[in-house]
Amino acid sequence: MTIVHNFSISSKINLTILGILAILILPACSSNEEMPDERLIEKELYDQAQSRLKNESFSTAIMSLEALESRFPFGRYAEQAQAELIYAYYMNSQFEASQSAAERFINLHPRHSHTGYAFYMKGLAAFTDDSGLFSRYFQSDLEKREIVMAQTSFDELSDFISRYPQSNYVSHAKQRMIYLKNLLAKHEMYVADFYMQRGAYLAAISRSKYVIEHLPNTPQTPYALSVLVEAYGLLDYKELQNRSLEVLTSNYPNFNYKENESIKTRSWTNVLTFGMLGKEDIAKPDFSTQ
Repeated sequence: MTIVHNFSISSKINLTILGILAILILPACSSNEEMPDERLIEKELYDQAQSRLKNESFSTAIMSLEALESRFPFGRYAEQAQAELIYAYYMNSQFEASQSAAERFINLHPRHSHTGYAFYMKGLAAFTDDSGLFSRYFQSDLEKREIVMAQTSFDELSDFISRYPQSNYVSHAKQRMIYLKNLLAKHEMYVADFYMQRGAYLAAISRSKYVIEHLPNTPQTPYALSVLVEAYGLLDYKELQNRSLEVLTSNYPNFNYKENESIKTRSWTNVLTFGMLGKEDIAKPDFSTQ
């Protein structure tokens, strides 16, 4: 009986191990099946990559494009693969890889017909998520990484437009820049409100003036002016308060700080659904005309 009992336990252990191995092996087999066949010639590998891009299977498209560039570095489709990798990485949420691929393409092919697209994508990939921007600054106003990334994205898209004003991607780049400008202004006003609530009125004034002077004509401009009116009043700077109020009422006659949705009462959901341009809105590469 003991021998039978030991055999039963051993069998169960073996079956369990085999089950675990099967679970581990199956994804590996699936991944291997998605790997491009080493026997594929250049054109076949290129067609496979295009099919995967068309089907929005970006992870497998990356495999095909990387294989194409690696196996045929001087082939007919090598430069095309390098450019399309920028897009595939971005759509697969590999934003740093997309940036690196764009920078690499620009350095390797400064006068290529696809270089404008590389500049465009480099700007887009520089900042892709504002979820941390508002959730962390309350913890520390020293958290500057996200705001720097947003500013970098704005600057690089501006550089792209100045270099390639006739590009098909300019329209989308401008839309993105409007969004980023509004986002930067919104962040400044959240920080200004943060200071107002803590009695740091001079700091709040500084943030508000930055929005007015450097990020004008955004939805946050009247709020910035209203913060100046309030802060100058609390500091008993009557002349500056009256001057700010005059600018506010003359430029935004319908603005009523009390009736309008103030920064203090806006929910995080409202903030984070401002209108972020998602990946699905990205301008797809059109290399036939670039």
